[in-house]
Amino acid sequence: YRRGQPLGELDGIPIAVKDNFNTAGIETTCASNMLKGYISPYNATVVQKLLDGGAVLLGKTNLDEFAMGSGSTDGVFGPVRNPWSYSRQYKEKIVPRSDSEPENSNWVITGGSSGGSAAAVSAFTCFAALGSDTGGSTRNPAAHCGVVGLKPTYGLISRHGLIPLVNSMDVPGILTRCVDDAAVVLGSLAGHDPKDSTTVQDIFQPFALPSLTDVSKLSIGIPKEYHAPGLSSEILAVWSKAADLFKNAGAKVVEVSLPHTHYSIVCYHVLCTAEVASNMARFDGLEYGHRSDMNKSTESMYAATRREGFSDVVRGRILSGNYFLLKQNYEDYFVKAQKVRRLIANDFVKVFGSGVDILLTPTTLSDAVPYVEFIKEDNRTRSTQDDILTQAANMAGLPAVNVPTALSGRGLPIGLQFIGRSFQEKQLLTVAKWFEKQVQFPMIHYLSYICEAAFFHPQRACKVSGSLKN
Repeated sequence: YRRGQPLGELDGIPIAVKDNFNTAGIETTCASNMLKGYISPYNATVVQKLLDGGAVLLGKTNLDEFAMGSGSTDGVFGPVRNPWSYSRQYKEKIVPRSDSEPENSNWVITGGSSGGSAAAVSAFTCFAALGSDTGGSTRNPAAHCGVVGLKPTYGLISRHGLIPLVNSMDVPGILTRCVDDAAVVLGSLAGHDPKDSTTVQDIFQPFALPSLTDVSKLSIGIPKEYHAPGLSSEILAVWSKAADLFKNAGAKVVEVSLPHTHYSIVCYHVLCTAEVASNMARFDGLEYGHRSDMNKSTESMYAATRREGFSDVVRGRILSGNYFLLKQNYEDYFVKAQKVRRLIANDFVKVFGSGVDILLTPTTLSDAVPYVEFIKEDNRTRSTQDDILTQAANMAGLPAVNVPTALSGRGLPIGLQFIGRSFQEKQLLTVAKWFEKQVQFPMIHYLSYICEAAFFHPQRACKVSGSLKN
């Protein structure tokens, strides 16, 4: 800094980090009582890369406990509120359900589990944020909060220092306000890490996204199985219009089949809970994190620690996973799920092998729902519903990105998902950038803040609504 030389592409850029990435000297809790007060002695590789590149860490972001959820409502810090709940677009459209309900009860969820990171980017708190994506936990909240959410190819970015949920599916995710910014952050994070044996050995070359002008050579696949039960008519209409947009621009748009998609959500939850049961075993109260005062025996201390430290959601997943891993159940559940996972991955291989370049799908079944409606169903049911369009990409290890596309009738964001070939992030993001330019998704307009900023500080307001690139 004294020499006046920037540290990297992200020099001085404000960023936020989901609270399941280890940060040296800063508390890392996973929104759980189990890790309350835990301070890691080291940075996650992705956090260290951001800091080495000059990025400024503004803070850690809220999440579902241990990233187990799809609403960012089940952590010890309470639920995350979607910034769009307070936007002019939503406020003008919302109709109170009854006169007896308080005015502030209509706020909507962010999606999850990276809801805090998505909200931070959406609310102009930072230019970029890290999330984690196991079954859609970056793309789901990105769709609900009107931001770009990128899940890179499994193995492209190091997982070292990301407190694991499902080792075979976890990927650090990137949340930004435009596709170009996602490419910049990806360039700073991607590459081999000797501390993570699952990262690829190949040297990653950062790239600038070209401005695509001719899409006539592209083949866009529309998976018919993603017309899932519960898909709202609004999402379906936006999806159809997006396909027509590519078709009218000269791209080849074809219907494709991913036949094992129907089994993917069941397969995902068997594998997810099995790995959760294994990963959560490390939280025993002996080495770090919460420890119960129960001292009758080691076994009683274990049990009390885990009862006090974990929520019902986490304990439920641990119990389910241990059930699937029992000797008498192992072949019928875990092994069978692994075989189905291979079939799901092969579906994608066949489709991309047929000449399709990119798959276009919805990201979520609907726009964000009010919190009071969301909590009427349990975490497991909600996760099953909300992950249905996103988790197959995790099981196949493929890159996928949410691009905010339109506003619903309630003035809330609707996003669409692009899925690409393994390690073809440049092609995926180039197509996403072209699409982003065509749809011109509207920025969030707050009722007072942006108006006041524009009136009193016009230059600051321009910076607030700009992008990292600008």
